Amino acid sequence: MSTTELAWFKSSYSGTAGDNCIEVAVAPTPSTIHLRDSKDRTRPHLTLTPAAWAPFVAHADAF
Repeated sequence: MSTTELAWFKSSYSGTAGDNCIEVAVAPTPSTIHLRDSKDRTRPHLTLTPAAWAPFVAHADAF
């Protein structure tokens, strides 16, 4: 699955200005989570496994 086929979304906590956010997309096969900068969608993005995603979210939730 290419990144152009992914359904990207932002958190409801990101506000209405739309800047300084990350966008997330989940690819079912293989199971991966993709992260990209909402300000520049053409830049490379991160790809995480579900095992790496869980501590990332837990750390982000601490702020």
